Amino acid sequence: MKWFFAAVLFLALPASAGTFRAVEESGAVLYDAPSREATPVYVVSRDYPLEVLVEVEAWVKVRDAAGAISWIEKRQLGERRTVVVTAASADAHLRPEDDAPLAFVASQNVALELLESAPAGWVHVRHVDGANGYLRAAQVWGN
Repeated sequence: MKWFFAAVLFLALPASAGTFRAVEESGAVLYDAPSREATPVYVVSRDYPLEVLVEVEAWVKVRDAAGAISWIEKRQLGERRTVVVTAASADAHLRPEDDAPLAFVASQNVALELLESAPAGWVHVRHVDGANGYLRAAQVWGN
């Protein structure tokens, strides 16, 4: 079994730094190694962003917002980009300006669809209810 993990690590394809992908399935299990026989570490919900570190055949080594590293089955990740609010709450504005009217307020740990990075440290996001606005990039993880 040791040779298997050594071979997996040797054949691993490194991902570009800062590559993020969202979980596509509800209740996706993260493991401590690239195998269903490995120890399950925890479960993440749909739309949770994960930073891709390494891709190995059917598995992806990822980092979460807390910095924990684990493995997830590649089929459980989509190409859609999301971010998760890390601040206690985050004000989304109609324009990327601090004095612009509020579009909505997002609570900590809420996942939002990332529409685009905006200038001067802002991100354009969409809430699951359809509202969209601009947040300070420092208030979210996954961008």
